[in-house]
Amino acid sequence: MNPYEDLPQKAFWKLAVANKSMFDISELWDPKFHIEPKQKIVTFGSCFAQHIGQALKNQGFMWFSTERPPFGLSEKNCKKYNYNIFSSRTGNIYTTTLLKQWTEWALGTKAPPYEIWENDERYYDPFRPSIEPNGFASPEEARNSLNQTIRSFRESIEIAQYFVFTLGLTESWHNTENNYEYPICPGTIAGDFDAQKHKFVNQQYGQIILALEQSMEMMRSINPNLKFIFTVSPVPLTATNTRQHVAVATMASKSTLRAVTNQLATNNTYVDYFPSYEIINSPMFKGVFFEPNQRNVSLYGVNFVMSNFFKCLADKFGSHGSPDEAQVAISEKADEVCEEEILEAFSK
Repeated sequence: MNPYEDLPQKAFWKLAVANKSMFDISELWDPKFHIEPKQKIVTFGSCFAQHIGQALKNQGFMWFSTERPPFGLSEKNCKKYNYNIFSSRTGNIYTTTLLKQWTEWALGTKAPPYEIWENDERYYDPFRPSIEPNGFASPEEARNSLNQTIRSFRESIEIAQYFVFTLGLTESWHNTENNYEYPICPGTIAGDFDAQKHKFVNQQYGQIILALEQSMEMMRSINPNLKFIFTVSPVPLTATNTRQHVAVATMASKSTLRAVTNQLATNNTYVDYFPSYEIINSPMFKGVFFEPNQRNVSLYGVNFVMSNFFKCLADKFGSHGSPDEAQVAISEKADEVCEEEILEAFSK
């Protein structure tokens, strides 16, 4: 008698993977939480996070937006001006240290820096450089917009039952003079790069997990019942500043982020991890969910990931009332709003 004799089939590669069609592989997620349609869910993070919010809405869950578009704004312009992409107009939050920075601003423990970038008499928020594609009319308008998003982000924390966050990057850019972080390197979308004060940091495990732990602690100080669902973006890096091959840098980055989420989900009852990264990148799926550029996840891949999300919930907790939990979550291709992709323009 040994401890392996009573394990279920999903514990053995041959039974769970090798003997099955890739589309019959199941039980990839054992959800901790019984998410009900009436419970408010907010989503933030890297580019892939926006698919989760869209799928939740389509399946009848209460994906919640705390920064709603102006009345009458078309769906096309909502996306253009970054409404309803994430639950507030934060833009992409790629790193856990950026999440901590937003949380500190929301709780008032730190004030946002007064830095504005100017290009051709238009003004850009360094912390949301793509939020207004043509920039703001004045520095005051940019500042007021940021303050509104900070208030909305706090509301997201206060009202949500579930905070879904997709970790995207370990590579980050910092202002060393005043000790804050940008979502993207200055001088790419807007602003000017200054080698004396703009520092590249490829974050390590300890820094990443500490920032995420501190973010959760701060959030739960104003919403003690808040639960977290983490994912790791399956999308490879557009570019790396590590001087490594981009494929090697991608694997190092994603492996670190996955290790962080594994430890937090294992050690905390209020944290769960959903394996979107594994579903897209595991060898058992043979790369079929990527577009020909082998970076962007196809519409079919997005739908397959989210179908697994809803099916695993339904298998464990039962249907939430809709007969379509495991069917296609997103019916048409929607390009991701992804600031990092601007780096592609700098390749030679």
